[in-house]
Amino acid sequence: MDITWLGHASFRIKGKNAAVVCDPYEEKIGLKFPKSDADIVTVSHEHYDHNAAALVGGEPFVVSGPGEYEIKGVNIVGVSSFHDNKKGTVHGKNTLYNIKIDNVNIAHLGDLGQDALSSEQIDALGNVDILMIPCGSVFTIDAATAAKIVASLEPSIIIPMHYFDKEAKVELEKVDKFLKEMGKEEVEPTVKLSITKEKLPEEPQIVLLTRG
Repeated sequence: MDITWLGHASFRIKGKNAAVVCDPYEEKIGLKFPKSDADIVTVSHEHYDHNAAALVGGEPFVVSGPGEYEIKGVNIVGVSSFHDNKKGTVHGKNTLYNIKIDNVNIAHLGDLGQDALSSEQIDALGNVDILMIPCGSVFTIDAATAAKIVASLEPSIIIPMHYFDKEAKVELEKVDKFLKEMGKEEVEPTVKLSITKEKLPEEPQIVLLTRG
């Protein structure tokens, strides 16, 4: 399986039999959404910087809320959460996804705004091999909160997202804060993560992806 970062909170996950794009964004955030096709698109919430499914090629099936889904051998569990720490009264709801593809469980937390996951949410998400977690604060969790949530889910690989990008028109904190919280300040960026279930690291590893 190959994972590439499309910018902001969007990724393309290419498995043996299907491709998934998570949280595609509209270009008004300041970034041009790269040409991408997929069989499935997941949308964590209906904000323009996360829900631009129409920009993804290939006539994908769009998953946009809690529930259980199976498309082309990919199993997806959507778990309800909040986009703020006041039970959604400020920014509304957000969906967490566990995407099982090629026997690897990938959790994408969208624009999570809670300061912690409940035990019910953790149980519903299930096993997490790879965690895609926001860390840029401003409409979502900050670096310190992200680090605590990483500890609660115990993934093998952590991929930070939704942080400051000098080319985007979104005010967010830099990823450096999260790396410092995790004690991993010297992480070498890479364009693509190629991984299989058998090659998951025994010790937690941070992968810092760059836009290709």
